[in-house]
Formats: sequence, C-alpha cells, structure tokens
Amino acid sequence: MKKVFFLKTCDTCKRILNEFDFTGFDLHEIKSTAITEDDLNDMVKLSGNYESLFSRRAQNYKKLGLKDKVLSEDDIKNYILSDYTFLKRPVIIDNDKIFIGSDKKNIEALEQHLK
Repeated sequence: MKKVFFLKTCDTCKRILNEFDFTGFDLHEIKSTAITEDDLNDMVKLSGNYESLFSRRAQNYKKLGLKDKVLSEDDIKNYILSDYTFLKRPVIIDNDKIFIGSDKKNIEALEQHLK
C-alpha cells in the first residue's frame, strides 16, 4: 500500500508533495475525504499507537481543553476520526514504512527511503 494523507491548504504538506516524487501513491486529501477507521487502523499497525498520529497543534486541541486531560488511545482514535485536524500530517505510507509529520528528522528519513 502506498498512500499519502495530506491537507491541501497546508503549506508544509504542499511543499513535501512538491519536493518528492509520489508517483504510484494514492493521494488522500483529508478535508474533502474523511479518514476511515480502516485507514487509521492501517496507520496504527505501522506506527504502533494512535498517540504518534495525534496532532497537539490542532486548534481544537486547545479549544476543547484537551491539554488538561489525560487521553486514552481510544480517545485519541475518536478525536482523529471525528476531526481531520487532529491527524498529524502528512502521513506517508510506503508498504511497510510510515512517515508521520513534517519534522526535519522525519523528512530526512523519507528522503533516504525514497532514493
């Protein structure tokens, strides 16, 4: 499976999509097409947990007061499924490898992988 989950209005996602060749990948824009539970389960199989996929930078994270709560894996799963902004992005799946987010270390690992 080769998929990229991204947000088309996110400048960082656009930069990464332009920087690398994603020919042969299914591009999944998460605002226009909701993340399915199957998609999320596929991500978790590779990442190990929902926490690694959860964005604490989402506007609703502060609005809902989530920073003051202890969230279980089920809570995080439900937040990601209910609001696309809670997915750390982009998420790039290349068969058995997953790359989550846009931090420098992750992008360097993606670059090495795609060579």
